[in-house]
Amino acid sequence: MKASLVGDIGGTNARFALWRDNDLHAVQVLATADYSSPEQAIEAYLKDQGLERGDVSDVCLSVAGPVDGDEFRFTNNHWRLSRSAFCKVLQVERLSLINDFSAMALGMTRLKPGEFVEVCPGQADAARPALVIGAGTGLGVGTLLSLGEQHWMALPGEGGHVDLPVGNAREAAIHQQIHSQIGHVSAETVLSGGGLVRLYQAICALDGAAPRHKTPAQITDAALGGEPQALAVIEQFSRFLGRVAGNNVLTLGARGGVYIVGGVVPRFAELFLRSGFAASFADKGCMSGYFPGVPVWLVTAEFSGLLGAGVALQQMLDH
Repeated sequence: MKASLVGDIGGTNARFALWRDNDLHAVQVLATADYSSPEQAIEAYLKDQGLERGDVSDVCLSVAGPVDGDEFRFTNNHWRLSRSAFCKVLQVERLSLINDFSAMALGMTRLKPGEFVEVCPGQADAARPALVIGAGTGLGVGTLLSLGEQHWMALPGEGGHVDLPVGNAREAAIHQQIHSQIGHVSAETVLSGGGLVRLYQAICALDGAAPRHKTPAQITDAALGGEPQALAVIEQFSRFLGRVAGNNVLTLGARGGVYIVGGVVPRFAELFLRSGFAASFADKGCMSGYFPGVPVWLVTAEFSGLLGAGVALQQMLDH
């Protein structure tokens, strides 16, 4: 019996695994910069597993961007892909591409104890949508729907590019500071790795402080070390994330809960859990009463996108 393969391809790393018995096996992480194409990276992965071209029948890849048509250009690395050429080169019978946040959403159905932390208490309504939102290289937003009998549907979207919401005079000043530099201010402008730096620079400018840090890691480390300016940035980041997540909950009716994913927030998880996220999340005027009981979790699982690609593949194989 031929193998099935799943992949989760990001800007820096591509994660691959064999999909067998409804689970991941032989997970391996490869640097995208080391390979000229996804085909070349997959061949290297297969070689490490003692497999060759033609040994894999089905492939499902999680990728950043819309997945229509034969040609796909990765938005966060130098790779390009033609579905027909991919199948021919690797002698694959079927290739499925799934939006990265659709895969991330499906991955939430496989969370295990210890892979998430409660941010806001509540009881998820399984009959209602769940929101999956995460800051990383950009800001991803996805929707998870239960179809019953352990079947799921993930709806992709571009919710990271909505306008950044403003809730008070300080946030209006921050918005204006950033707008004066770049024009339109989307949620992703602030709620991403690069956005953390942009937010830090804006707050320093408003407070008349000279910026001391140039990378997200430096800002996070400074905040964890107690530096007031960096702490203020993390606090404001958390509050903006609360506002964006709350807007999405109202739009979707997402009483199925909110999953916060991505690489940025887990790096300052303790600060985030003590932040004003929850207050901003529910700060919706006459609709603030909608939020008590909507659970929010911070997800720390390592391979949710890869698992989600596997869930998508399994659902296709089952049909």
